[in-house]
Amino acid sequence: NYVDKFYRALNIRVALVGLEVWSDSDKCPITQDPFTTLHEFLDWRKVKLLPQRPHDNAQLISGVYFQGTTIGMAPIMSMCTVEQSGGIVMDHSENPLGAAVTLAHELGHNFGMNHDTLERGCGCRMTVDRGGCIMTPSTGYPFPTVFSTCSKKDLAASLEKGVGMCLYNMPEVKVLYGGQKCGNGYVEEGEECDCGEPEECMNPCCNATTCTLKGEAVCAHGQCCEDCKLKLAGTLCRESSNSCDLPEFCTGASPHCPSNVYLHDGHACHNVEGYCYNGICQTHEQQCITLWGQGAKPAPGICFERVNSAGDPYGNCGKDSKGSFAKCVARDAKCGKIQCQGGANRPVIGTNAVSIETNIPLQEGGRILCRGTHVYLGDDMPDPGLVLAGTKCGDNMVCLNRQCQNVSIFGVHECSGKCNGRGVCNNKKNCHCEAHWSPPFCEKSGFGGSIDSGPMRLADVRVCVLMCVLSYVASADSVLVAVVILVTLVSLLVAAAVVFLKRKTLLRLLFSNKKSTLEKLRSVETTRPISPIRTESRYRPTPLRKPPPKPSTTNVYKPSLLSAEPLLPPHNFHSHSLRRLPLYQPLHISHPMPVSLSVGQSTLPPLPADHRLLPAHTSLSPPPVPAFLSLPRKRPPYQMEQDFEKPSPPQKPLPADPLGRSCRLGHGTTATGVHISGTGALPVPIPKVPRPPPNIPLPSRPVPVLPYRPPKTQKDC
Repeated sequence: NYVDKFYRALNIRVALVGLEVWSDSDKCPITQDPFTTLHEFLDWRKVKLLPQRPHDNAQLISGVYFQGTTIGMAPIMSMCTVEQSGGIVMDHSENPLGAAVTLAHELGHNFGMNHDTLERGCGCRMTVDRGGCIMTPSTGYPFPTVFSTCSKKDLAASLEKGVGMCLYNMPEVKVLYGGQKCGNGYVEEGEECDCGEPEECMNPCCNATTCTLKGEAVCAHGQCCEDCKLKLAGTLCRESSNSCDLPEFCTGASPHCPSNVYLHDGHACHNVEGYCYNGICQTHEQQCITLWGQGAKPAPGICFERVNSAGDPYGNCGKDSKGSFAKCVARDAKCGKIQCQGGANRPVIGTNAVSIETNIPLQEGGRILCRGTHVYLGDDMPDPGLVLAGTKCGDNMVCLNRQCQNVSIFGVHECSGKCNGRGVCNNKKNCHCEAHWSPPFCEKSGFGGSIDSGPMRLADVRVCVLMCVLSYVASADSVLVAVVILVTLVSLLVAAAVVFLKRKTLLRLLFSNKKSTLEKLRSVETTRPISPIRTESRYRPTPLRKPPPKPSTTNVYKPSLLSAEPLLPPHNFHSHSLRRLPLYQPLHISHPMPVSLSVGQSTLPPLPADHRLLPAHTSLSPPPVPAFLSLPRKRPPYQMEQDFEKPSPPQKPLPADPLGRSCRLGHGTTATGVHISGTGALPVPIPKVPRPPPNIPLPSRPVPVLPYRPPKTQKDC
């Protein structure tokens, strides 16, 4: 419809949910007096229409010509209210666009929009010859189709004050008038989404041609839909706009934010200075600020009584059914024309506002200045200087229909009584529970909120499991069962925490060997025999290493007892292990090794009395040979069988009097030579083991095998 297209620019959709044609008789009195017709129509809407068919706003389109130049009328800032959310429109043109523009204009007044005047300096992107803007005081052909900058500002200010609390509720698509159509922007039966016409669709989750979801999309519309997926339950989707509004949260099952809910009418607000009404905290002070600006405040009660008892345009309780100004009785005086003090010199609302000041003498002397106003905003707008419905007019008293009535008429106390003191009652008469209590009656632990607004807190699975267990424990018949469940749960949580904190250590132990090769060498207590000589084995030289610093001038030579294969660190060896293990060097079994002094040791300790040397070394002294050089890469006459990858554990006794394994060996030693003092560098031949003297029986093997003695400790070396 036309009106819907006008309001799309303001991010508002106007959906037609009902249409009545009075062909037999009028259901409410309709006359040429626009004020009387508006009053009668709004009363009929409240009593008859609203209970039958829920709606946000109703407009009467009539063929009756109103008096003067009025072609429409609507109360300002009355959208969503029960008493005044509506207007009347005269069908003044054969072109349906004419009635549509007037209806959009009156809806604008309901939204809080004022007329576009030169004094306000409103900007309109349409010139007068092209129709101007919708909220101009008068209209003609061509008809306006856009809103001005002033209208947008007025709408934003009204929404901030709480006007239009019902606008967030999506209408039922089944009740939409006009039939189903893909591309109208409403997701109707058989449609997964609807983003409008293909040329205007910008939704990446919806196919505008077929009104179906694209690919793996779960949703396409709604404040609880993000990146084509549903948001988690408990995610805030609509904040509260004022002290009388309630927040809404995603349910986790729908892409749409729940319908807007607010505090039940009659809840105290603004430090008990007012009461909530239609989601707005209505007070005399706020209305004075709206009319007179900052610094304004309500006048004493005597001002309301004296001024509003006159029954004239400057002091009254509205108009009666005959269109005459009604006098206010003393009880209802604070529900008539608003009386203020302070503020600006003249009213800040409208350009035709008239300031009405009244001086009231006091019996004890002095005077009180009362400031009222008569604001003429046009023939289509009632006087905004009247006290708004729902305003507090006394202790436990509120203004309704220009009468000061008891707040109990709303039934707020009865509704709040079922919330067990842990929540408040919303406008749908359901409990809105605190954060840790569960609806509908706030008597059990839960996630807060109401059945209308969704859960207030994120529904964490871990918290849910804990809550379920605690709920079962609370209802368990056996105390023993309850204790067992709680102990088990706590134990599991502690174990999970330990695993999480020690996860790095556990992974290191899981993927590392039980013992490194060096740790094995350190823990071995048995010996290994010398491998037999194989002349046919292939020689594999050990890589050269950098020569270490020269040892001391005193060189002591002793036979070395090491494995035939080099002691290479395993692939998973870590450098920090060197801090705990002694340093070893790979040596050939037939090569002598210089003994190095330990740290802080000036001389070598004496050999034990029973220490025996191999016969070949008992009377030999070291030949004066130059410094170390590795042998040329050629096939030696013989060598030991070697395995560079994985040394086998010792199984047989080694030669007697070996060099203690815990002694620190010289650095830079290779498998084919040793480092000695000297200035030159010449090859060192592999020494041969000589035959023993005649007084020692020859062994059956070329190399003697003597009984094994345990290796000496560091001090013995």
